[in-house]
Amino acid sequence: MAKKKTSPKTLSATAKFHRVLKKPFVTVKQRVRGFLNRRPHRSFRRTLRRDYVRSLKLPGYWSFTNTVRKTLWQHKKTFFWLFIIYIILTAILVGITSQDSYSQISDTLRTTGGDLFKGNWGEVGQAGMLLLIGATGGSTSTLTDTQQVYAGILILFTWLTTVWLLRAILAGKKPKLRDGLYSAGAPALSTLLVIALGVVQLLPVAIAFLGFSGVMSAGLAVSGVESMVFWMVVLLLVSLSLYWLTSTFFALVVVTLPGMYPMQAIRAAGDLVIGRRFRILLRLLWVALTVIITWAVIMIPIIIFDAWFKGTSLSVQWVPIVPVALLLMTTATIIWVASYVYILYRRIVDDDAAPA
Repeated sequence: MAKKKTSPKTLSATAKFHRVLKKPFVTVKQRVRGFLNRRPHRSFRRTLRRDYVRSLKLPGYWSFTNTVRKTLWQHKKTFFWLFIIYIILTAILVGITSQDSYSQISDTLRTTGGDLFKGNWGEVGQAGMLLLIGATGGSTSTLTDTQQVYAGILILFTWLTTVWLLRAILAGKKPKLRDGLYSAGAPALSTLLVIALGVVQLLPVAIAFLGFSGVMSAGLAVSGVESMVFWMVVLLLVSLSLYWLTSTFFALVVVTLPGMYPMQAIRAAGDLVIGRRFRILLRLLWVALTVIITWAVIMIPIIIFDAWFKGTSLSVQWVPIVPVALLLMTTATIIWVASYVYILYRRIVDDDAAPA
């Protein structure tokens, strides 16, 4: 019996159908192959040092920090007005509403401490506690949901505007703040998606915190082998988040490039830090340390002065010294960190050596 011949038209339709089914698998295979070609590491396999050593020529910690300071100082007028505009918009859209909450916290702590000016340095500890509460948002509990959204949007646009201005400045241009304010918001949605990924990457830290709270409340793992195992697990969880966030910080800069999509930015940032992640992480921890020290040096004396000043007369209780200072420090910190991360990113891009 002769076989039934298939018409060319049927063969063509079948081939097209197979190509449609095969295309996603081919795309995934190509991406995996490209990823493996860019990354020297393999799971459960020792990576030789010659395969992951990658140059990273950067100035010392103090020298690089001074470079960032000089860059901002050379264009102080532009960044000063960005600073002022952010403060004005925050005062209008968000408001300085933390005075009541701060006053309640301050009164509570003041009843348990002494007077610094009489030689009792416990007041410094109280000021440090107030600073910690204020910096972590404990004194902004009176903000409505709308105000919190406005605050988040203002922080995002301050970051984007700082990056936009620095990109133009380091390219040899003389940008105007007006152009930055109008143009920097284009990648806002892409930046939010990268931030969402960063929040997901913080889940190991959240798990570690919940575990710590549970263990402490139950009185477990306080000594011996249990304590050692518990803290090893906490350290591993925190290290995992830091490992992921190292590249995500740079993805927040990469995603601001024209035409850049979030996943492209994340892949590009991962390629930048591969082989030198730990050295970059130390730089990011350094800027975090300098910010913490600066906040302590500036804000603790202000909080102590506020406590003394409010104690002189009831008529000055309404003066929001500490809330205003917190707003000023927060604004300066956003601009400083954005500048530091962007200039660090540029130095890494300039040293574009691939893994050995």
